[in-house]
Amino acid sequence: MPQNIPEFKFSDEALKLRQCVYEHWCTHGHAPNLRAAHEATGLSREQILEAYKQLDLGIMCIVDQDTQNFNLLKAPPFSSYPSQAQVFVDGKLHCYAGCAMESLAMCMMPPFQGKELRIEGYCACCLAPVTVVTKDGETLSYKPPSTRIHVSLSPRDWNKTNIVSMCDAMNFVVDGDHAAAYEKKIVRRGVLFTLEQARKFITGTGKARMWQYERIPDYMRPQRIIDGIRALGVDVSGWGE
Repeated sequence: MPQNIPEFKFSDEALKLRQCVYEHWCTHGHAPNLRAAHEATGLSREQILEAYKQLDLGIMCIVDQDTQNFNLLKAPPFSSYPSQAQVFVDGKLHCYAGCAMESLAMCMMPPFQGKELRIEGYCACCLAPVTVVTKDGETLSYKPPSTRIHVSLSPRDWNKTNIVSMCDAMNFVVDGDHAAAYEKKIVRRGVLFTLEQARKFITGTGKARMWQYERIPDYMRPQRIIDGIRALGVDVSGWGE
């Protein structure tokens, strides 16, 4: 969705489809195809495609609208393709999270209540392993203890067309030195979140998913986002702020 669009409301079909996508992904670890969405919702192909367009506009998902099957690429916190964050439930690989930041939010969804989610990731700089354990909205542990989340794209550049590049810019690093080395590799500066700051940043969204059936669209308001991140104690000077 482009930034700063006017507010709008999701249709009943879009709300029904969003719930279907969440339930399917939480249960099966992957996105529903059109037939699965049809069988779960009773919506026709045309209704599903129109609903996906609304959900994409409202930053609930990303669909490839140039494909005949409207391939569902992401529905935060989930990703259809491999990302930096593998999520394990009950000791088994369940799915990929959309990014390092979103991986911390997945445990807040109703189907995962009471369960420990183990996130297996890696340092963006050197590919050294990173492990994070979450439960019911809390980060229980993480290794190494110096782990941070590096965000190499300013909110001013988030979601200019979709959230793929935004998610791609949110990565685990094992410490600040590795973040600095990674910035040299990608020739781009960024900012660092502690895992506690990251958890606070995503909590509002994380605790709304599936809990609020009629949840309104998300809107990309860059200055508001930057101000909120700064209020968490994050040094945003790396974004030129």
